[in-house]
Amino acid sequence: QVEVVESGGGLVQAGESLRLSCTATGLTFGDYPLGWFRQVPGKEREGISCISPSGSSTYYADSVKGRFTASRDKAKNMLYLQMNNLQPEDTAIYYCAADPGLQVLVTNRMCSGDFAYWGQGTQVTVSS
Repeated sequence: QVEVVESGGGLVQAGESLRLSCTATGLTFGDYPLGWFRQVPGKEREGISCISPSGSSTYYADSVKGRFTASRDKAKNMLYLQMNNLQPEDTAIYYCAADPGLQVLVTNRMCSGDFAYWGQGTQVTVSS
């Protein structure tokens, strides 16, 4: 059974940083797309970053470009999201996702397709 788990969320003040982590049991973060998403209750889920299978391409949404950095560590079976200069509008539940079926296309400009496995999310709250 596959379980994807995010951690690292919390309450911070505007301008501060957080690093989210994601790992999985029953699934190895191998050469396939991984992604970070966020959602505010009542709003649509937003794809904020995706990493291509080789890691050569990383997509960032305009809302986080220049502030957030996604990375993967295959040896540790981990996916990370470094979030700097957080702002109140970044407040959301953050999810990571994995696509072992290679259905997701990732370039530096886009992340398109359906991820198969999702975590339960971690809350990030940024106060002003």
